[in-house]
Amino acid sequence: MTNRINIGQPTGHVEGPAKVTGRAHYAADVMVPGLLWGKCLRSPFPHARILSIDVTQARQLPGVHAVLTGADLPDTRLGRFLLDMPILARDCVRFVGEKVVAVAAESPDIAEEALALIDVQYAELPAVFDPVEAMQTTASRIHAQPESYAHPPIPEVFLHGGIAEFFPPIANVVSQVVYRHGDLDVGFAQADRIFEHTFVVPTVHQAYIEPHACLVAIEPSGKINVWLSNKMPFLARSQFAAALGVPEDRVRVNPVSIGGDFGGKGSLMDSIVCYHLAHQSGRPVKMVMSYTEELMAGNPRHAAVITMQSGVTRDGRLTARRARLVFNCGAYGAFIPLHTVHGGVHAGGPYRVPHIEITCLRVYTNTVPAGHMRAPGAPQTVFAVESHIDMIAHELGLDPLEFRLRNVLTEGDAAPLGEHWRHVRCKETLEAAAQAAGWNTAKPPHVGRGIGLYDREPGAFGPSNATLTIGANATLMLLTGAADTGTGSYTILQQIVAEELHVPLTAVTVVQGDTDTAAFEIGPGGSRFTHTAGLATLAATRALKEALVSLAAQHFGCTPEQIQVQAHQFVSPDGGSLALAALTTWAATQGTVPLTRTGSYLPGKPVEVTSFCAQVAEVEVDPETGQVRLRKFVTAHDVGTVINPLTHQGQIEGGVVQGIGQALTEHLLVQDGAVTTLHLGDYKLPTAMDIPELTTVLVETQGGPAPYAGKAVGELSNVAVPAAIANAVFAAVGVRLTELPVTAEKVHAGLRAKEQGK
Repeated sequence: MTNRINIGQPTGHVEGPAKVTGRAHYAADVMVPGLLWGKCLRSPFPHARILSIDVTQARQLPGVHAVLTGADLPDTRLGRFLLDMPILARDCVRFVGEKVVAVAAESPDIAEEALALIDVQYAELPAVFDPVEAMQTTASRIHAQPESYAHPPIPEVFLHGGIAEFFPPIANVVSQVVYRHGDLDVGFAQADRIFEHTFVVPTVHQAYIEPHACLVAIEPSGKINVWLSNKMPFLARSQFAAALGVPEDRVRVNPVSIGGDFGGKGSLMDSIVCYHLAHQSGRPVKMVMSYTEELMAGNPRHAAVITMQSGVTRDGRLTARRARLVFNCGAYGAFIPLHTVHGGVHAGGPYRVPHIEITCLRVYTNTVPAGHMRAPGAPQTVFAVESHIDMIAHELGLDPLEFRLRNVLTEGDAAPLGEHWRHVRCKETLEAAAQAAGWNTAKPPHVGRGIGLYDREPGAFGPSNATLTIGANATLMLLTGAADTGTGSYTILQQIVAEELHVPLTAVTVVQGDTDTAAFEIGPGGSRFTHTAGLATLAATRALKEALVSLAAQHFGCTPEQIQVQAHQFVSPDGGSLALAALTTWAATQGTVPLTRTGSYLPGKPVEVTSFCAQVAEVEVDPETGQVRLRKFVTAHDVGTVINPLTHQGQIEGGVVQGIGQALTEHLLVQDGAVTTLHLGDYKLPTAMDIPELTTVLVETQGGPAPYAGKAVGELSNVAVPAAIANAVFAAVGVRLTELPVTAEKVHAGLRAKEQGK
């Protein structure tokens, strides 16, 4: 292996100092001359017809410059992929918190006062909140003609061989995707026993620190400047232009820092309303959501009802599985992934399941619209898969670890949907986690250990581009069109450039350009960025290095092939050498510096590797109260080359903490369609007091597709945590919970039911 000076070194976030000193600029921080503040009046009903809207008094309030209703705007539908959400509600409202009227005023206080002067008359309509009930023929229809909503064709890379249908003939179903491999009838016929269990996973919120914010300023020329909390500026530009019916080059999305994402910062949110207020008032307009608005009307994780049915031989071998996953997408599909939540394809788990059928249904209800959250659909699916595995093991009288080891994928096995992965390290990762957790060691009373297992392939979709420039003083600037959402991705790109050119990290600056100046980049998401943007950066750096070698050859009067690069020195055939800084200084006198090269990468086919994560939770349960205390947690990861151990571990630990929150405390409570946890005092995020002793184990291979054989880690450590904790609770006190979160009340009820023999 080549000796590396920057790759594999723990390096702090390059944007860290700006964030901790307050110099980082977020969308809410942007100020421009003549700024107005926008706010929206939201629906108090989950489903109602709008009878009338009187905005007379609001328009007359001093300091108010624009008041808009749905009737004032084009009947345009918005969305990331499925275009089904109006800019403002027109004839009816479909969830508590839907935007009905927008105002722009001189200050936030005046805007709030204007909202209080608006009179909206409603006639309530029947509402449905449960996705299973919403599919019944007797359920009220949330959208009258959903088949009229536009959506792009689904790329094969997102389908995984599934058969997709938008708006099938099932009440309120947005989409149905069916995945099949093998012959289900044959598989169940081979089984000695068949097990079926149903699991319920409620909605949780991404809980990023920064709420959604946007600012729109329209130049006299008609150029539209947008600042918004969106991690994918180029996709945002495309969606924004499409929503307004203008060419993309009329829209410039300007870079701002992203104050946390976890999947939730990929939508336009209020920015189209913001544009219309700016257009109507002739002034720039800013809108910043409160956290109450975030919780009641953001884009949280889908709630799900999942039924797993598996066939097993008497010696504990899986033969078949039928999975039915019902995801509650809320009142609109505007924020949701292209076809279904990606995690549904993992209903087979990382196991040998030769015959499988997975049906994923996405269903409208009169609740807050759901969106992307870290590993969309996977935590819900894996909670069901790994709980189901434990329940089968218990019924068969097998140790949960042993049952998994009999069925996990090994090199050469076909995955449940027929994929043939290379460098399969599932068994090794599981054994490493079990060993670190002391799986077979003695435990005190009421202490239990539970396992969760998950695999996810690195993202391999969409183009990435990066532009690298070197100046006369040998400083390097990498221009990217992507935002760093706090994961440390800019640091990774910086390390790649520094490694290839043998320069210190301080010589490399990573800059985010706007959509007019940077080359197209989809942006972070789907565990793709280090892979695709990293390879684009690698291509740009190597192209620049080649150009520098040519310059050195010109300087020495030889051919490029005769130049050797040693550290940051260019060495000629006769032994003469020139440092990089000296070369660029000389090249500047020749007019050949600054020197720029752009690198591009577009995945040509799906990756051939996946990454495995095995986790073991150890809990103690109070038999009197049902209180669960997480004592220890082990997370083992199958990794490639770790480019930056510091940010890599940060991703692992952050994911584990998010998983702990979903497992034990977080629940976006919805009652009669209304979110009732409307501030972070009620929505219980985990704190430092909730975090146990954490052990990380890395099982290293060299098979990753990212630069230097790296693998993805960002959407792995959060997924199996809830299942591991629920399984540990059962091991501790024999109470099986099939619904999250795992609360003291539920465990206590289970303990009392056991005492009564129920």
